[in-house]
Amino acid sequence: MTTLNKGVSFTQPLPPLSIYIHVPWCVKKCPYCDFNSHAISGEIPEKEYLQALEQDLISVLPSVWGRQIHSIFIGGGTPSLLSAKALDDLLTVLRNLFNLAPYTEITMEANPGTVEVERFKAFAASGVTRLSLGVQSFNDEMLKRLGRIHDSYQAKKAIEIAQQSFQRINLDLMYALPFQTLEDCHQDVQTALSFGTEHLSLYNLTLEPNTVFAKYPPEGIPDDDLAGDMQDMLIDLTQQHGFEQYEVSAYAKKNAYCQHNLNYWEFGDYIGVGPGAHGKISSHNQILRTARVKNPDSWMQKVKTSEQLAESRLLTVEDIPFEFMLNVLRLKQGVPTHYFSDRCGVPLSLMTAKINEAVSKGLLDSDPTRLKASALGWRYLNDLQEMFLMD
Repeated sequence: MTTLNKGVSFTQPLPPLSIYIHVPWCVKKCPYCDFNSHAISGEIPEKEYLQALEQDLISVLPSVWGRQIHSIFIGGGTPSLLSAKALDDLLTVLRNLFNLAPYTEITMEANPGTVEVERFKAFAASGVTRLSLGVQSFNDEMLKRLGRIHDSYQAKKAIEIAQQSFQRINLDLMYALPFQTLEDCHQDVQTALSFGTEHLSLYNLTLEPNTVFAKYPPEGIPDDDLAGDMQDMLIDLTQQHGFEQYEVSAYAKKNAYCQHNLNYWEFGDYIGVGPGAHGKISSHNQILRTARVKNPDSWMQKVKTSEQLAESRLLTVEDIPFEFMLNVLRLKQGVPTHYFSDRCGVPLSLMTAKINEAVSKGLLDSDPTRLKASALGWRYLNDLQEMFLMD
């Protein structure tokens, strides 16, 4: 149910705007994955999918008319399963419908098991500027336990192929894997660093609800102490190689941050299209969150009758402090304090008491010009974020 929010009013320019496009298909569903991904049998219905995407994008135009797009992210699933022509057609649609900023960062996710040299060259020629490779590990035993379709050789080869075409490459790794030792983890991160890419995403394996691992937990999951040692190690190791931990799971060299994800964490706006995609759009007196129908076939049918939304929810004034702080406190350096009023359309006084309480407990930095977790708050981030739930 949508609740009218009469307390939001934007006097500053609206937040930066990005586009997220979901490609739901993959070769095989991994047992730890809780994303809206579906193992494909046969060919991807590219023509029908692209037609539905275009219609979905057109439906959003009235709510963002005249605004510039600062980043595009094509996620999944495994978007690299798309043909070169399908990706090129998609980017053509985006350029025709929207005002893309100069040098818009366009990121695409890829699986090392679906890498082809010519296809990657074509993706880059179409305009993809950043590739995010889901490596997860360089250890063949770990990859088997995670149910990945690639091995360590394919992972390394995929990185080398990507480096021939793309300006920026992000490598995704996971740690605290079944039976993983501290040395195993160190070797994985060291191997990733050896390629000289500028961005790493390092995730602690978690058993998410509604996954195979949640129903059938694997043996040998490292305990909290060992997982903590792994995290401390990888923070030190990446720092030694000139990386900064700029977000909970993101590490990058200077000026190599992922602009699309940064916009999420800074409480920017984003159009979300495709099955299961989420969006957040601000207008002069409201902030609207949306979610698309998850099932790919259902979404493609419902777009035809403009019924593709599974959820449409206006944030209330009471929702905003928690939703804002849930995102921005994930950034190691936080955000300027004025971002709250600029990007939420409500005054900072709405949460002054909460800020003062968090500062007094030593969880929030006392600098009045930034909203940033203290060193203690960074350790107990969930507790700090929950403090901003409005009574």
